[in-house]
Amino acid sequence: MKLKSSLTHAAMIAVLATGAQANDLRNEALDIFEPLPSTVPAVNDNPITVEKIELGKALFFDPRMSASGVFSCNSCHNLATGGDDNLETSIGHGWQRGPRNSPTALNSVFNEAQFWDGRAEDLAAQAKGPVQAGVEMANTPVNLVQTLNSMSQYVEWFSESFEGEEDPVNFDNFAKAIEAFEATLVTPAPFDAWLNGDDNAMTQEQLAGLSQFMDMGCAACHSGVNVGGSGYYPFGLIEKPGADVLPVGDKGRFAVTETVDDEYVFRAAPLRNVALTAPYFHSGKVWDLKVAVQIMAESQLGEELGDNEANQIVAFLESLTGTLPEVTYPVLPAETATTPRPSGEIITE
Repeated sequence: MKLKSSLTHAAMIAVLATGAQANDLRNEALDIFEPLPSTVPAVNDNPITVEKIELGKALFFDPRMSASGVFSCNSCHNLATGGDDNLETSIGHGWQRGPRNSPTALNSVFNEAQFWDGRAEDLAAQAKGPVQAGVEMANTPVNLVQTLNSMSQYVEWFSESFEGEEDPVNFDNFAKAIEAFEATLVTPAPFDAWLNGDDNAMTQEQLAGLSQFMDMGCAACHSGVNVGGSGYYPFGLIEKPGADVLPVGDKGRFAVTETVDDEYVFRAAPLRNVALTAPYFHSGKVWDLKVAVQIMAESQLGEELGDNEANQIVAFLESLTGTLPEVTYPVLPAETATTPRPSGEIITE
């Protein structure tokens, strides 16, 4: 599927240098994309407060939420390195490797659903998954709540964050607090400034890449506020990549729906900060962004991109690298005699 452009690709590039049709390009882009909001976005059934954000930040960085006391949310979604771990697949409990590449936590509040296969409907549901996954944090809700209740400071923070609840320290509220913190991880980028009217926010090469991105049809899947993160599409719509990029054993959304049509179908990756989050794809097999762009053009659009075209699209993608809100590493409550002891035991059934 290709999007229709009001100008041909060649004509668009020709006028970018003079600015004669800059507003035409912006108007076309605003039909497809949205700039990031200037305030913290709301989330369903979870009013966001300062207290809840601060609690969620502590939980996000606390490795004692894992059974071993080694892994925190930040281990796989490192806010200092683009919101992911820059590994092919993440390392978790007992140094086991997970099956998929870790998506960024940055701007994840804008995704339609979480995980590559969309199995979590929101960030609160997502926060519960890694905690209980045997290859990630390998904990249980019961042990996690016992850990939190063993530290009076956490009990106080939960009471302040979920005021009026009879028993605020529970697994659901743990997830809601992390969701509230992650909703603040929004990274305004040059692309947003340009969408909002700043003609100097993007370079001519980046604007040419944006024109390419829309004209070729990349934006058919990678659109909206997160430049992706919505909709599910087959990986290899025109031509399937080799097993080195698309492992045959991971059938994507099929594991969620058990529908044959969903084999090798994945949620469209959000592309904000993509220049920071190598390696790429759910398999984490591609380390070079330009190569990833060329693979997507060939497998999804049937287009063979030359160096110049690919470089322009990469330049546009670099305009999506944003400014992270300042996050001060939290001072965490001290464990007590009743805090469950860490365990690195790998339990197999």
